[in-house]
Amino acid sequence: MANFNRVFLIVIDSFGIGGASDAKLFGDDNPNTLVSCAASEKFFVPNLSKLGLFNIDGVDCRPREKNPLGSFGRLVEASAGKDTTIGHWEIAGIVSERPLPTYPEGFPPELIDELEKSFGRKILCNKPYSGTQVIHDYGREHVATGALIVYTSADSVLQIAAHEKIVPVDELYNFCRQARKILRGVHGVGRVIARPFVGEFPNYERTSRRHDFSLEPPAETILDALSKNNFATIGVGKISDIFAARGITKSTGVNEDNADGMAKTLKLADENFRGLCFVNLVDFDMKFGHRRDVDGYAQALTDLDVDLGKFLSKLRGDDLLMITADHGCDPASRGTDHTRENVPLIVYGEKIRAGVNLGTRKTFADIAATLAEIFSVDFTTRGESFLQKIF
Repeated sequence: MANFNRVFLIVIDSFGIGGASDAKLFGDDNPNTLVSCAASEKFFVPNLSKLGLFNIDGVDCRPREKNPLGSFGRLVEASAGKDTTIGHWEIAGIVSERPLPTYPEGFPPELIDELEKSFGRKILCNKPYSGTQVIHDYGREHVATGALIVYTSADSVLQIAAHEKIVPVDELYNFCRQARKILRGVHGVGRVIARPFVGEFPNYERTSRRHDFSLEPPAETILDALSKNNFATIGVGKISDIFAARGITKSTGVNEDNADGMAKTLKLADENFRGLCFVNLVDFDMKFGHRRDVDGYAQALTDLDVDLGKFLSKLRGDDLLMITADHGCDPASRGTDHTRENVPLIVYGEKIRAGVNLGTRKTFADIAATLAEIFSVDFTTRGESFLQKIF
């Protein structure tokens, strides 16, 4: 057993580093989230550079670090998808052979009928829609009638928007729980999402009380294996939501923004625990990738890099840091969908060998396999541990 006490696994949500070999099968033409952001004058990431980001195979948009502090590699997604749920499940050890269902034409009438009967309310919209635009276009009718705004996106999601004065947040959450029970099997979307909003037309605003109700992972994850063996599994941000709270021993709740997520992570670095701290930073995807905001994404990476410098100074001698992503969302690509990309892997700690090129790995699940070896827990996955290459 490698003598590590704590592992911090930070997921920069949607931070792809170049199109996967099968990107065209997913409707993507040579996407590269990193290259798009690096073209912005807002982009400045000296700490990620020192750790080895630009030493990764296939990354050539900045000079390589002569003596990188971390080890590094490129992860290829083995699952049939490019979304948050499948990406995180694979990081945690599950390779999904089939993509989760999506609804580019809206949900079928029979499913809408079943939802309306369960809710006791009519449904508005039922189309793929921007979350801010949908409340502008349907908010007044919702307020007037009490009908729920149900919509989707390019992701495997069903979202329910409601004004907090018309549908109290707890009631909206209950509607989402009812929908989650209905959306199983062939209609088993990755997430049912509560989207409360406030205000008056035309100035409706979504609130921070969003909540995700996720499909349970279809098999054991590394979180299950660790928690069963009495290791801490701490989720920061929407990690608990993504895994339907399974295998999570403690959750900080959903982050207000990336800065809040890193502040929570910095605080956890001062705490004593033995196990895994699993962090998701969603702003990159939600606020900048989907909205195709190159400068915003680049600035968010720059801000993260500053926080990362603070975090590195807090790491103890028996800590290990891993930085990765769950898919791409190239802010310079057409449309608003995620992009099928390879993702970075950066590994840092006083006890590991620096500067090791881990090459191109066949699956995100190599992270789960490595965690299983670090903590000596029995866990079956298609991933292969890279621990012996760096320890």
